[in-house]
Amino acid sequence: MASLVVFLVALPLCIGIAAASGVPASLGIITGIVGGIVVGFLPGSTFQVSGPAAGLAVLVMEFVTEHGVGMVGPVVLAAGLCQILLGLLRMGRLFQSISVSVVQGMLAGIGVPLMLGQAYAVMDTDQRGSAMENLTGLPDLVGDALDDPGKRAALLLGVMSIVLCFLWKKVPGPLGKMPAPLLVVVLGAAVTGLAGLDVKTVKVGNLLDSVHVTDPAGFGELADPAVLTMVVTFTVIASAESLFSAAAVDRMHTGPRTKYNAELTAQGVGNTVCGVFGALPMTAVIVRSSANVQAGARTRLSRILHGVWMLGFGLLLPGLLGMIPVAVLAGILVHAGWKLFNPAAFPAMWRSDRGEAVVMIVTTLAIVLTNLLEGVVAGLGVAIVLAALRMSRITIRRTVDGGSARLELKGNATFLRLPRLIEALESIADRSVVQVDATGLSHLDHACRSQLESWAEQQRKAGSDRVDLFLPGAAPGGGKGEEDPSTVELTLPVPPATASEGVRPYAPEPQYSHAYAAAEDPAHRAHPHDHPGHPHEHPHDHPGHPAAHRHHPGPAAHPGHAHDAGVHPSHPATTPHGRP
Repeated sequence: MASLVVFLVALPLCIGIAAASGVPASLGIITGIVGGIVVGFLPGSTFQVSGPAAGLAVLVMEFVTEHGVGMVGPVVLAAGLCQILLGLLRMGRLFQSISVSVVQGMLAGIGVPLMLGQAYAVMDTDQRGSAMENLTGLPDLVGDALDDPGKRAALLLGVMSIVLCFLWKKVPGPLGKMPAPLLVVVLGAAVTGLAGLDVKTVKVGNLLDSVHVTDPAGFGELADPAVLTMVVTFTVIASAESLFSAAAVDRMHTGPRTKYNAELTAQGVGNTVCGVFGALPMTAVIVRSSANVQAGARTRLSRILHGVWMLGFGLLLPGLLGMIPVAVLAGILVHAGWKLFNPAAFPAMWRSDRGEAVVMIVTTLAIVLTNLLEGVVAGLGVAIVLAALRMSRITIRRTVDGGSARLELKGNATFLRLPRLIEALESIADRSVVQVDATGLSHLDHACRSQLESWAEQQRKAGSDRVDLFLPGAAPGGGKGEEDPSTVELTLPVPPATASEGVRPYAPEPQYSHAYAAAEDPAHRAHPHDHPGHPHEHPHDHPGHPAAHRHHPGPAAHPGHAHDAGVHPSHPATTPHGRP
């Protein structure tokens, strides 16, 4: 039963997609047969059904217009071989790493040109070309259709088809379970035949006569950059659409899950066979797959049998297909394009994540204005920039106390945040005692690290009394923090102590940190935290302690003699950097 339901859904779609692709309807049926019988037997997904893809119809139409139907076979065959290679290399999961907003934007970008192109077919008129050309030609199209009785009849059939596709799912009871495309095709053919309408109908010849094995000479054209680009485009789009469809179908049932690498290989085998026969490219199709699950399919047998029924129909009853009006099929595809466009997804994405919504909008517009491949690349570029910006979030806390200033950095410091980092450093450059604590950064790239180090060097040369810089991997205050594997150990020399520098506690420089002290002016060599009223020489010139101990500030050096350690009994202990 499930196989019959899928067959009734798939047949009109195969014919309609072939018509939208500018090729004979029989080539769409051949692709549907291969998707059922060949791909249905292969491992991967149990319930997913493959066939010609509406999402590739616009691309195929443009390609056929420029290179002819004969080149479809070599391109589809080459794309199938690429898919097999990707599957064997276990790249199936890689397609799941593509941003959802890019995928939704891609589908919307496919849907808009599909609707614009089929609007012409609804009125029995050839489309003009690109999406923008079709869009600008709509006013003239409507005017011509209203003046021509035959085109008016086609328009009425097309509008009827579109309305029924949108409203049929709301019909209650068993009647509503009939697939809308099947109902539309049967009703449209009946109305056309009974009323004797002068409209275009599908032209279908003998199915076996439509099979033409691809001429090997056509593979020489693959060296053409335009043809090679189409191979890459078919490979990427067909693979992504199939695997995203598999993820959606897996959410509809509790049976076996899809094996993505095996499914990608199976899709490649199917496209290779389609290429040999010169048929349309295939993908897994969510409409047929969901119909298969909802009809109660339990095994892969249903998708195999739907291909068998299609083969039998194409061989035994091809004449019935010639009764179907083209405008009715175009109406079905306008509805399919609307579902791909899915306008409700845009405000939903905006409410959920405005950045991702921008990626989605950019992807859609880029596809409509250019082409599918360039649009997807543009969307991926924006998504990568968005991810980089979000990964580069940095928090800068600034504390100023008189002539002292401190910056505390947290988050991820990358070159994208370099302007903000420079601005923060410049805001404390006029202070005599500065400290920059970057140990809270999760990541510090080379650009920001170089900026911090060069700024510290400039501050030292400018005559600052004290410049402390702590990079990731160093604990402020001289302790050694957990080492960050993304940083490189770097120690800059500290000006050597002189005899007069015994006035200030001095500890060996901590790893991953830089401490600078100006030694030119003895009046400024005092530790910034020396207590008023205590001469500078007092902490280390205590009687009874030789000068050899003057640079050992730690309390452990003189147990019981806090005063000798450089700390006045009335003051809290401080680190060599003046921090509690």
